[in-house]
Amino acid sequence: MTDLTAARETLQRVFGHSDFRGLQSDVITEVLEGRDVMAVLPTGGGKSFCYQIPAILRPGVGLVVSPLIALMQDQVAALRSAGVAAARLDSTIQSDARREWLSAARDGQLDLLYVSPEGLFAQGFLDFLEQCPIALIAIDEAHCVSQWGHDFRPDYRALGQLADRFPSVPRMAVTATADLKTQADIRTQLRLENARAFIDSFDRPNLVLAAERRPPKVQDRIYDIVSARRGKSGIIYAATRDNVEKTAANLQALKIPALAYHAGLDANLRADRQHKFQEEDDVVMVATIAFGMGVDKPNVRYVVHADSPKSIEAYWQEVGRGGRDGDTAEGFCIYSASDLRRAIMFANQGNATEQVKAVQIKKARQLFAYLDGLTCRRAGVRRYFGEENAEPCGVCDICTDPPTSIDATEFAAKAISAVMRMDQRVGRGRVVNHLLGRTGDGLDEQYASRTTFGIGADQGEPMWRNVIEHLLFEGVLSEGDDQRPTLSIGDDDAVRAIFRKERSVRIREAAKPTRRSKEERRGAKGAAKAGFDGADAKLFDALKTWRRETAQANAVPPYVIFHDATLAEMVRAKPNTLPALGRISGIGEAKLKKYGTEVLAVLIAGI
Repeated sequence: MTDLTAARETLQRVFGHSDFRGLQSDVITEVLEGRDVMAVLPTGGGKSFCYQIPAILRPGVGLVVSPLIALMQDQVAALRSAGVAAARLDSTIQSDARREWLSAARDGQLDLLYVSPEGLFAQGFLDFLEQCPIALIAIDEAHCVSQWGHDFRPDYRALGQLADRFPSVPRMAVTATADLKTQADIRTQLRLENARAFIDSFDRPNLVLAAERRPPKVQDRIYDIVSARRGKSGIIYAATRDNVEKTAANLQALKIPALAYHAGLDANLRADRQHKFQEEDDVVMVATIAFGMGVDKPNVRYVVHADSPKSIEAYWQEVGRGGRDGDTAEGFCIYSASDLRRAIMFANQGNATEQVKAVQIKKARQLFAYLDGLTCRRAGVRRYFGEENAEPCGVCDICTDPPTSIDATEFAAKAISAVMRMDQRVGRGRVVNHLLGRTGDGLDEQYASRTTFGIGADQGEPMWRNVIEHLLFEGVLSEGDDQRPTLSIGDDDAVRAIFRKERSVRIREAAKPTRRSKEERRGAKGAAKAGFDGADAKLFDALKTWRRETAQANAVPPYVIFHDATLAEMVRAKPNTLPALGRISGIGEAKLKKYGTEVLAVLIAGI
C-alpha cells in the first residue's frame, strides 16, 4: 500500500470523507516521506488533516503547536469523537491528567499531542520530548511567527530552535493568511528555507461578501442584518469591549439570542458563552477578536464587522469563519474613516520598530482602499495575496449591483486646496463647511477670505464628505489621532500628481437605497438552494434534534457529532442499513459504530 493510499484509507475510515481536496494530498505525501513543508491553505480548506493524518500513520506522536486553548480543545474533542488518540496540554489540564498524557506520549500511545508555544518552552518539556518518539511537528497558525503578519506573537519566534532539537523530524508550518512577505518571514524564522511550499488559492467560493460605509444609525443597520437571518448562527466583530456590550444588549432587547465575548470577562463566563455558541444553532456572538482562532463551528452563516478589522489578512481570516461546512455564508463589513484613524493611531502607539509600524499602516490603508473600492470583493483579496487572473465572483455586492463611479479628480484638488488654505489645522467638518461657503464661529470667519471659501457650493455636503473620506482611505490626506482630529497632507507626491491631473480620483456615487431588498432576495435564493420542504424538512429537524441531545449527553458541540452537511446528505440519501449509512460523507468507522443504530432509527421513523 502506498503512503497516499494509506492516507486516503485513513481519511475514509476515521473521518468519513471519500477523498482529499485541493492540495491536501500533496502536503500529506511530502510529510509522509519525512520532508519539511510549508502549507498556506484557505480558511475552511482542511489544513488540520494535513498534519493529523500523517501523525496517525507515522510512528510516534504528532506534536502540534497551537496558539489558543479553545482551538486545541475543539480539535482534540473532534479527534477523540472520531476514535483518534489525541490529547492537549494547557493551563486547564489537571496534574494527574497531564502525567497520564505525558506517559502516553513517551510510550507511543498517542497519535497527536497539542501544546501552546508557552507550554512547549516550559522548563524541561523539550528535554522530555527528546525521550519521546516524535512523528512530526506541526506549527499551526504559522503567520503568528512573522512581524509582517497580522497576528504577530513573540513566543512563536523561538520555534525556529526546534530544527536543532529535532533534526530528523519533519516540521510543518501551516496557515491560512500570509502574503508573500509574511511567507518569506515564516520560512526564515522557522528555518524552513528548503521546505517545499504548497500555496492554494485564497478563494472561498461559498462566501457572499458586501461592505458599506457606516450609516448614522449603525445599530439599526446591524439589527436589520441580523433580523433578516433569525435562527441562523452568526458572529459580529466590534473593535472595543464597550461596543461589544452595547451591540449585544441592543440585540437582546430586540429578542435576538446574542452573547457578548471579550477579554475583560471572567474566563469561566467566556468559556460558557463559547460553549453555548458552539452548541446552539441560532446564537449570535458579539465579540472582539479575543473570540478568534478557536472558532471552528462549521455552520456559521454570517459574519458582520461592525467595526473594520486591521488588515486584509485579518478580514479574510475573520470572515472566513463563516461557511466552514462549504454551504453559503455571508460577510458584511461596515467601515469609516474614523476606523482607519484608529488603526493608524494603534500602530503608532505600539512598541514595534518604525519599519514595522509603517508596514502596519500600509496594510490598514490597503484594507480601506479595498473596502471602498470598485472591484469584486473576492477577486480583490486573491490579488492582494498574489494570485493572478482572479475572475470576478459574480455574487458580491460589487458584482451584483456595480456602484456607479464618477471622476472626482477636480473635486479632490479643491478639497486638498481647502485643507492647505486652512493651514492643515481643522477637521473634516470645518473643511466641508469652508468648501460650501458656511461660517460659524470665529475660526471659520478667519478663513472666509481664503480663495477656497465657497468653491464647492455647487455640490452637496455628502459629496464632499465622500471625497475627503476617499482621500483618507488612499492616504492622500491624513487625519490626526487626537480627540479633535485635524486634516493634513498625507502624501505630497500624490497631491502634486492630482493637481497636475497625472493621477485621477474616482469615487462612488451615493449608494442606492435597494440594499435591504437585494439581501432579502439573496437570502431567499440561498434558502431555496440549501433547504428542505415538507417531509424532508421534518426529517432534517429530527436529525438535528437527535444531534443536539447526543451532543449535550457527551458534552461536546453538535458539529463534533456530525456537520450539517452530513445530516443533509442523510436526508437526501435516506439510507436504511448501516453499510449504506457508512457511505455518507463525514461518517467514519468510529462514528458509524457509535451512532449508526440511533441515526438509522431516526431516519426510518421519519421516512
